[in-house]
Amino acid sequence: MLVLSRQRDESIMIGDQIVVTVVDVRGDKVRLGIKAPAKIPVHRNEIYEAIQRENLEAAKLKPADTKSFHPQA
Repeated sequence: MLVLSRQRDESIMIGDQIVVTVVDVRGDKVRLGIKAPAKIPVHRNEIYEAIQRENLEAAKLKPADTKSFHPQA
């Protein structure tokens, strides 16, 4: 893991398209601003992990399991 020190209003670049800026520091909390192309998803880690769990569960579904999603007219 690369560890960098930054102060408020300082940034780091990830590749050529992603800029991470320290917006605010209060006690033990740091607010970050992230500028990235719309095609690159940016999530907090706990949200990313929840998405991955949901995707794994969805991949386990069989076609018959999805019938309740599309009620017959």
